Amino acid sequence: MGDRFFLYDELVNTKTRFISFMGENTRFDLAIIQSDRYYGKHIVLDIQGSRFAIIGPDDLKEEGYLEYAFQLSEEDAEELRSFLMELV
Repeated sequence: MGDRFFLYDELVNTKTRFISFMGENTRFDLAIIQSDRYYGKHIVLDIQGSRFAIIGPDDLKEEGYLEYAFQLSEEDAEELRSFLMELV
């Protein structure tokens, strides 16, 4: 296989929560991963939409962040934001 230049190669323990809920307009199927990486932020994976973002409380307060990261309408992003505020 040729030589590789790794920036890092680490094995870390994670806590993963799989959750699905129905919003007013859309269904959310999420995997939420916690680890010691990313300064305490969570990796949120939208399984149905094939998108993910690294999210902390500061990101949830940033206008338009969830809309952009998950390609959501303002209304759907607000439902997701409300749910994630309870977790992060």
